[in-house]
Amino acid sequence: MMSEPARCPWPGSDPLYLEYHDREWGTPLHDDQRLFEMLVLEGAQAGLSWITILRKRERYREVFDGFAIPRVARFTPSRIERLLADPGIVRNRQKVEAAVHNARRALDVTGEFGSFNAYLWRFVGGRPIVNAWAAMEDVPARTVESAAMSRDLLRRGFRFVGPTICYAFMQATGMVNDHLVSCFRHGACGGAPARPPRARRA
Repeated sequence: MMSEPARCPWPGSDPLYLEYHDREWGTPLHDDQRLFEMLVLEGAQAGLSWITILRKRERYREVFDGFAIPRVARFTPSRIERLLADPGIVRNRQKVEAAVHNARRALDVTGEFGSFNAYLWRFVGGRPIVNAWAAMEDVPARTVESAAMSRDLLRRGFRFVGPTICYAFMQATGMVNDHLVSCFRHGACGGAPARPPRARRA
């Protein structure tokens, strides 16, 4: 039998969590629609576990029209009420309304910067920050970069985009590589550190 590869400890043994860790988390993402999806899902996670959101993600994709930004931006109050009645998603009014509101703000940003991707990646200078953490307790919950992203998003009217949510978003979308150096995905998501590891806590 083949042995399991060395991984970050946080996925545990849940197959869905392992699949997410092995194939998605930390992989640089540059697609506007998927970046918006992750921003919505990270906001939905606030106060909940990420595995809860992963288990609901397919339903989120269905009811949010695949997270197509222009479509979500046109959601009406009656559409929002239908979402709030759907047990397949997190039925929190503030979070659902924020998703629709953020789609409208994302359209504004796209008009200014050419794409949502171009706007978001500027907070890391257009390339991933590759860290070299030895243990999970070394990984910060927020950084100077995530605080800067949060401030600018809030200034532009986005909601559920605090510095901790923004850092989780940056980790998920590969703007930072926070796989432990012992994890088999560390090299796949950027290899040896491109910058000296810094605990840039804000």
